[in-house]
Amino acid sequence: MTEAELLSYLTEQKLGVIGTVAADGSPQAALIGLAATPTGELIFDTDSRSRKHGNLLRDPRASVVLSGPGEQTVQYEGVARLLSPEDAAFVPATDAYYAVWPDGRRRLHWQGLVYWVISPCWVRYADYNRGPLIAEFRWSDA
Repeated sequence: MTEAELLSYLTEQKLGVIGTVAADGSPQAALIGLAATPTGELIFDTDSRSRKHGNLLRDPRASVVLSGPGEQTVQYEGVARLLSPEDAAFVPATDAYYAVWPDGRRRLHWQGLVYWVISPCWVRYADYNRGPLIAEFRWSDA
């Protein structure tokens, strides 16, 4: 698997489980709708009252697990950042998100809606239908 093939796989995914760290150090997980940018970042929206939002404000480390089809899976670890409309990355990231989740535009009026982008540090792709096929990727500038 090449990095280009990994990025293609990421762009085909719509759902993942995000892991964050609570204030007491305990793990917390939640299903999220997400989209991948062409550089492999993951973007999602959430309510600013959600546990994941508070956790990421305190500790931006995040993990995401993507699954399917079949026994393909990605373990994704990275650093999250809150996007503001003034951020230069806001429009390209939200455009990528709306391409996957067109109904996301209807949530723009929701009070407390926020967008997060996760930049990859380490990604492990596995396809147990093929062997297993396992490939790891690291980003040193993340």
